[in-house]
Amino acid sequence: MIKARHFGLAAIFAVPAVVAVLSLIGLVAALIGDGVWNAIGWLGLGASVAVLVWALIVRRHR
Repeated sequence: MIKARHFGLAAIFAVPAVVAVLSLIGLVAALIGDGVWNAIGWLGLGASVAVLVWALIVRRHR
């Protein structure tokens, strides 16, 4: 028998909120300027891709 896990709202929405903030920072940084701003944009937008890949890997290994 599998036990159901109970998570609070903070635990459920913490990672999506962080990914949303990083994506927003990445989008704004990419629009602001060049050089360092582009690097910040790549990192911010790449965070959502990294989280997606991590989630897919973890799901396949369960």
